[in-house]
Amino acid sequence: MTKIRTRYAPSPTGKMHVGNLRTALYAYLIAKHEGGDFILRIEDTDQERFVEGATEIIYNTMRDTGLKHDEGPDIGGPVGPYVQSDRQKQGIYMEYAKKLIDKGEAYYCFCDQERLNSLKREVNGEEIMTYDKHCLHLSKEEVEANLKAGKPFVIRQNNPTEGKTTFHDEIYGDISVDNSELDDMVLIKSDGFPTYNFANVVDDHLQQITHVVRGNEYLSSSPKYNRLYDAFGWKVPVYVHCPTITNEEHKKLSKRSGHSSYQDLIDQGFVSEAVVNFVALLGWSPENNQEIFSLDELVKEFNYKNISKSPAVFDMVKLKWMNGEYIKAMDFDKFYEMAEPYIKKVITKDLDLKKIAAMVKTRIEIFPDIEGHIDFFETLPEYDPQMYVHKKMKTNLETSLKVLKDVLPILEAQEDYSNDALYAALSEYVSKEGVKTGFVMWPIRTAVSGKQMTPAGATEIMEVLGKEESIRRIKKGIELLEAQQ
Repeated sequence: MTKIRTRYAPSPTGKMHVGNLRTALYAYLIAKHEGGDFILRIEDTDQERFVEGATEIIYNTMRDTGLKHDEGPDIGGPVGPYVQSDRQKQGIYMEYAKKLIDKGEAYYCFCDQERLNSLKREVNGEEIMTYDKHCLHLSKEEVEANLKAGKPFVIRQNNPTEGKTTFHDEIYGDISVDNSELDDMVLIKSDGFPTYNFANVVDDHLQQITHVVRGNEYLSSSPKYNRLYDAFGWKVPVYVHCPTITNEEHKKLSKRSGHSSYQDLIDQGFVSEAVVNFVALLGWSPENNQEIFSLDELVKEFNYKNISKSPAVFDMVKLKWMNGEYIKAMDFDKFYEMAEPYIKKVITKDLDLKKIAAMVKTRIEIFPDIEGHIDFFETLPEYDPQMYVHKKMKTNLETSLKVLKDVLPILEAQEDYSNDALYAALSEYVSKEGVKTGFVMWPIRTAVSGKQMTPAGATEIMEVLGKEESIRRIKKGIELLEAQQ
C-alpha cells in the first residue's frame, strides 16, 4: 500500500484564514491517522500578492497549533525545494510545460492584452474571458519566429471542446463537466512564473502527494487539474474538498468579521488548542458525540469520509464555550501566565494577582472577560442601594444596614485577614444571631464589591483587598444605606 502523503501549500499573503487552518489541519490528520507524511510547501508564485513576513506567520501558526510537518522549506526533505519560487528558478515548471507542448497538450500564446480584452463578455453581470485558441493554430515556424524575436508569451493548456471530463471527489462523489466549459487556462505566465493551478499539479506529482485537501471553491478547477494529470500520464491523487465556512448569517466568513484568521482569534483571547478543536469540527463529525478533542485524539478519530458537504457555520457562542472548557482544564501556572497581562490592564494596586486569577479561572470563556469580573478590586464602583435587597437571602435595606453595623467592629478587631479566619469570625456572628450565612454574607459582599455578581465570596474578596480597604468599603456601604433611611 502506498504511504499516504498530504501537503499544506499556503500562499504567503497575510494572516492564516480559518479556512486555510482547517485545510492544514485536515491534511495533517489524514496523513497522521494512517502514519503518513505531512508536507509544508510555500506557494509564492503570485509575486504581486506576496506579503513581507507572511511566511513567518505560516511557520508560527503551524508551530502554535502543533501541526508539525515532516518536510518543508525550514527542515528540508527528499523532494525539495519546498518553495515554489525556488523550484521556478530551477526551471521545473517550464520543463514540464514544454513537455505538454511537445505532446500537443499545451501551446504558446502571443496574444496581447488588447486582443484578450476583445474576447471578454458579460455573463450574469460578471465579465469573463474565454480564450478562442487563436494561437493554437500558429505554425511551428511562426511560433519559433515569435520566440526568437522575444515576443512576450504565455503557455496555455490545450483543452478539448467536446465531450465531458469526470472526476471523483471523496466528499462530493463523481462530478462531470462539459469540456466546452473548460477554458484553455494559462500554465506559465508572461513573467515566467507558473500559475497556481499548474504548479500545484506538477509539485503534487513530483512530491508524491497521495491526497489533496482543499476548499470546495476549487471543485470547478478540478477538471482542468485532471486533464493535466491525464496529459502527463500521471496518477490522479485522492481529492478531498471541504465545505464552505460561513458566519452565523450563512454568508461566507470574511476578514470584516474580525475573527476570520487564526491570529484574530488568539488576539481576542482564545486558546490555540481550543481553536484547533473548534476548527476540526467545522465540517467534520466524529462517530460519537464527543466535542472536546486533543490533537492526538483527533489524529486517532479522524476519518475524512465523515466530512460534510453542507456549509459549516462558524458559531462564536460554541467557540467561546469550548474555549472556556479549555481554560477550566488548564494547568494553573499556564493559566496565570496567560491571564496576568489581562489582570494587569485593570489592577494597578499591590494586590495578590494569583488569588484574583484563581477566582476567575472557571468563570471566563475568553481572557478579555477577566476585566469585567475583577475591576471592582481596583476601584469600588458606584452602585444602587437596591442591590442589598435579595429575596432568596431575605435581606432588605434595613437588615443589611444592621448587619454591616454589627460586623464592622468584628472586622476592625480582626487581625488575621485570611479567608478562613474571616469566615470563622463572621460565622460566629451568624450563629449568635441565629440567621443563615447568606443573610450576613450578601450585604458584606455587596459592600466590598459594589457588584451583583462577583467571582468569589465576601471573605475571599476581603482577603485580597486587605483590612484597611475592606473596612473603608463597609463604612461606605453603611453611609449609603443610612442615606436611604
